[in-house]
Amino acid sequence: MNSPVLTQTTRWPAPAKLNLFLYITGRRPNGYHDLQTLFQFLDHSDTLTITANNSNEITITPAIEGVPTEENLIYRAADALRKAAGIEAGADIHIDKILPMGGGLGGGSSDAATTLVALNYLWQTKLSVEQLAEIGLALGADVPVFVRGVSAFAEGVGEQLQPAQPEEKWYLVAKPDVSIATVDIFTHPDLTRDSEKRSLNALLAGTYENDCEKIVRRLHPEVDKALSWLLEYAPSRLTGTGACVFAEFSTHREAIATLDKLPNWLHGFVAKGVNTSPLLTALSTLSSDGQ
Repeated sequence: MNSPVLTQTTRWPAPAKLNLFLYITGRRPNGYHDLQTLFQFLDHSDTLTITANNSNEITITPAIEGVPTEENLIYRAADALRKAAGIEAGADIHIDKILPMGGGLGGGSSDAATTLVALNYLWQTKLSVEQLAEIGLALGADVPVFVRGVSAFAEGVGEQLQPAQPEEKWYLVAKPDVSIATVDIFTHPDLTRDSEKRSLNALLAGTYENDCEKIVRRLHPEVDKALSWLLEYAPSRLTGTGACVFAEFSTHREAIATLDKLPNWLHGFVAKGVNTSPLLTALSTLSSDGQ
């Protein structure tokens, strides 16, 4: 039985994330890796404009060239929610995409998570956060952290999450003109796979590093060049398996001053690290407004 659908047009952020650190502590027989990583959101987002309806059709604009609608991660998220809730409902979804694809910022996973959270609200399906996270995990390993909407320490293959409160710094994020396939990094024979497993407190107190960085810098000179440039100005690292790199600053002014010096072979932006996702804030605002 369908609940009333909220049919007003609403706008929802799909924020970027950074892996503030990433350590690989082992490899499983099935090829998956055990890791320890710290996710923090950025106040820099794709935007999904969604109008829910009762048409039982899901439209997505603009279309991605060469990707059928049914294979689009946004469509797959909406359809999975519809099936899990046992409803017939539709939506028109428009995405304003500003997060680079294949950059290690989690853009695709974030878009999927925003779709789940927004349509759960608009379709009035009333699934719990746990249920949404479970649906999200089937779509991608990073989707649950975006669904939950709080910075998190992740273990296992990334599915074991606990809330964390890293310092909310300013970041300059830069993307070299290169695309990196995650599978190429995680299957590389020289990837570090035996980092010591440590407690969250010990990790937070230490120097943040990324075990993928050495391999990525070796395979992709553009990333190596970008990091070498950033490291002249501030502590800098790779996020995920790249290609994006980031430098951390205590103030907005310092970050912007460095962005102004960014060479023309790099594209970048400045954003604040936030421990509460802009998506969670948007949902809270809509709910409190009674819309």
